[in-house]
Amino acid sequence: MSKTKINNTDLEISRINFGGNVFGWTLDEKQSFDILDAFAEAGFNFIDTADTYSWWVNGSGGQSETIIGKWLRARGNRSEMVIATKVGSETKEHGFDISKKHILKSVDESLKRLQVDHIDLYYTHFDDNKTPIEETLSAYDEVVKAGKVRYIAASNVSPERLEASLEFATQNQLPKYVALQPHYNLVERKGYETDYAPLVEKCGLSVFPYWALAAGFLTGKYRNEADFGKSVRGQGASKYLNQTGLSVLNALDEVAAKHQTKPAAVSLAWLLAQPNITAPIVSATNENQLATLIQAPQLNLDQLDLILLNEASQY
Repeated sequence: MSKTKINNTDLEISRINFGGNVFGWTLDEKQSFDILDAFAEAGFNFIDTADTYSWWVNGSGGQSETIIGKWLRARGNRSEMVIATKVGSETKEHGFDISKKHILKSVDESLKRLQVDHIDLYYTHFDDNKTPIEETLSAYDEVVKAGKVRYIAASNVSPERLEASLEFATQNQLPKYVALQPHYNLVERKGYETDYAPLVEKCGLSVFPYWALAAGFLTGKYRNEADFGKSVRGQGASKYLNQTGLSVLNALDEVAAKHQTKPAAVSLAWLLAQPNITAPIVSATNENQLATLIQAPQLNLDQLDLILLNEASQY
């Protein structure tokens, strides 16, 4: 499996990023191990999680990191994997928090759960919109200098705060965000393309879209109201069941038939064809789903395919 580098780092990653939010939620430990084994055996090496996954189950989270840590230890493959986790999300115990105190405490807890001595990519998961930028970056500076974190990245941070953080880091020789994790897919284009893409291009960020399959809608399995009962995550896709969403599904069906693949693979291949998109984040709960998702980096959409998909999903 060919790899690519995250911009401004020495981290070499596969072009699909496995989303670990399912570990300890819709997958138990054994099922998680099985899907991680299949992912790694297929030549992929990039795993995404967060310190609070899955807080909606137990109120505080930690299950996902714990399972990944057990898997890394059991397989002895830490050096082969690139591990990304995050800090700052709310739980039932606390609100959004990217204060220095919270970051320094949380990074040690993540390291312990993951059973590793460093985190490759550490995200600001959610901005609390009150902690001064210099405080957050000084915390990252401390954990990077301590060898606990290699590089930092941002997820749910406004364009204004993101740009200010990048500028402050440059001016003060502090760690700089190397990547962005935005909400971006065929039915969620405007926010990223309008507000973030120019900044991404200007600053040379790598981009790892989350909800790359729109809560499963872009797999094509939700086509009417009755379909949303097929999955515990089904209701998250219900807002896309409209004229635009159905047009996108029709276009995906056409392109998938042409390439003898499935809509999910086409959806991810479309993302990978967009500027600066490095590795979409996707989850799978069985090996059949995974087999479809990992086809995407080898699926070369032609200009006609891209025009059809772009026109169906235009905003």
